[in-house]
This record gives sequence, C-alpha cells and structure tokens, in this order.
Amino acid sequence: MIIFVPMKRIIPILLVLIVACSRPDTTLFVGTYSDGFYALDFTSGEVIAKAPMPNPSFLAIDGDKVYAVSEMPDESASVWAWRYGGNGFEPMGSQPTGLPERGEDPCYVATDGRLLAVANYSGGTLALYKLKEDGNIGPLDSLVVSGTGGPDMSRQETPHVHCATFTPDGKHLFFSEFSADAIGALDIAGRSVSNYRIAARLPADFGPRHLLFDASGEHFYVIGELSGDIAVFDYKSGSLTLRQVIKADKVDARGAADIHLSPDGKFLYASLRLQNDGIAIFGVEADGTLKEVGYQHTGPHPRNFTITKDLAIVACRDSDEIEIYKRDPSTGLLTDTGRRISLPKPVFVSLQED
Repeated sequence: MIIFVPMKRIIPILLVLIVACSRPDTTLFVGTYSDGFYALDFTSGEVIAKAPMPNPSFLAIDGDKVYAVSEMPDESASVWAWRYGGNGFEPMGSQPTGLPERGEDPCYVATDGRLLAVANYSGGTLALYKLKEDGNIGPLDSLVVSGTGGPDMSRQETPHVHCATFTPDGKHLFFSEFSADAIGALDIAGRSVSNYRIAARLPADFGPRHLLFDASGEHFYVIGELSGDIAVFDYKSGSLTLRQVIKADKVDARGAADIHLSPDGKFLYASLRLQNDGIAIFGVEADGTLKEVGYQHTGPHPRNFTITKDLAIVACRDSDEIEIYKRDPSTGLLTDTGRRISLPKPVFVSLQED
C-alpha cells in the first residue's frame, strides 16, 4: 500500500528532523581560568556557546541554570547565575561572595535547588544564598568563617574553604575546612541554615579539599590536598564515623585535587597534581572502603575531571587541553584515546546528556 503525503506536510517534518539531528547528544560544560566558560558539542568538540565572565573556575549545573564562581582575589569576587538555552547563555544576575576581605577566590559552588553554597578559598568562608523562584541568586544570606589549626604554616596559616556538599537526606551541608583539618557542618530546614559545628576531625596536615557522597548516601569521601590521602566515612543522620584512610599520592606532591565515583559506584578516581600528575584509581568494597587498583598518568595539572560509564574527561590546566580517556567498566582502568580538546586554562568539566 502506498500513502501519499502532501509536500506542505513533508517540509515541516523534515525541518523537525534536521533540528533534532543537529542538537548534540552530549554537552560538555567547561570552566576556565580565563575570560569565560563554555558549552561544547562533546562529539565534535566544537564550541556551542561561551558565557563571558572572569575566571569561572567552577560551575554547578541545575537543569537549564548554570551557577559559576568568578575566582578573583579581591572585592570583584562573585557568583553568577546563567540560563542555558541550548545555543547560548543568558545572564540572570550575580552576587558578591562575601564581605570585604572575606570573599576572595571563590573556588566551588553547589546547590540543592533552594540554597546556593559558595566556598571562598582565600576568604576562608562559606557563603550562603537563597535562590529565587526563577533560579536567580538572592542577596548574601549568611557567611561562615572557617578555622585554622593545621601544622603547615605555609599553607594552613589562614582559613581556607575549598568545597561544600549537601547531604543526600537534604538535612545538612558539609564543607571542607582546609586549614583546620576538619569537616564543618550546618543544619538545613527549608531555605534556612543554622547550628554550625565540626562534623569530623581529620588527621593533622590532611588539608581536606573535595568531598563526595556515594549514591546510597551511606558513605562519604574526602581527599586531602596536603596529605594526598582519601578518608572514608560512614554517614548516618548528620554524623560521620571514620572507617579508613588510604594513600592516593605516593610522591608527597601535596597537590591532590578532585574525587569522583563511577556511575555504578564500583570505582573511585582521584586527581593528583604538581608531581607525577595523573588519576589514582580505587575499587570500592561493599562496605564503602577502598582498595588500590591502578594509576593513569595525564597531562600537567589535572585539576578537575568527570567520569562516565566508559570515559574519563580530564581538564589539564597547564597544557590548555581537555584529555579523553577510555574507561573499562569492569576493571576501572583508563586508556588514553589520544583525543584532545583545546581551550585556555580548563579547570572544570561536566558532561550533560540530553
């Protein structure tokens, strides 16, 4: 049986197919130490859009909204909200990241859809904002000043905060107190925060940097920038219990950076910089503890990376390149594909599937 379709109906159908086929299946967002962050078609590596702002070193992506810190060492330090429409960024607004001399060098941003948390490294503070109904950022709501106490007087002499994460149960906010060798905590009720306390003490000279919960919400991981160790905690009802400390940096480079779990939760990856640059690979046991699996060397200064089912995408700041590695889901090991994406000073990557 042959069915004839009028041309005036075929043309719109063809247009829809052309538009659908032209959209990227995966979009790679890239933050930089440069004059903007990017959305790329990951398949082709081509730039889709650029959001102009100074030193957008870390992003939090929430649907069509992108929150980006402007990591500046002075009163111009800020956090920005953008709306991404698939082919461009629309600025929504921005807020300073703290009071004078307390908001410098914001290096991390996180959101639970109600609150926005910003870690200010040089300012040594955690800045908190309430989000408006449209996702824009409200005025600074509260500012928590971190502590000191670590033994490294060249790195821990003043307060530093490097990361913040909302607990999976939605009741608390944890943040890394780099100079105090501790994990700070706040209670969350709706869009309000209260009851600052120390949730966990880490070994002296640990220098906690990035934090991570597993998918179950029962295990919590912390990488120490200074020690090069990973601490494994059990988590329950706002409390942390230390289970393990395992070495990731074997050369004492004091530049451990980022940690991520594989999507299936079977492997944990840690980026290490300054010497022997690369990614340390660990298997995850049933109780959340780690066992060493392998190591993949990378280009210089792998500050941030992302892990997918079969890829590792690594932002190498000092080579101006993003490196692509094949990941074996059964062993966790990485193999260099040789593929590179060139952008100035990439320090953040996040792959979003459409």
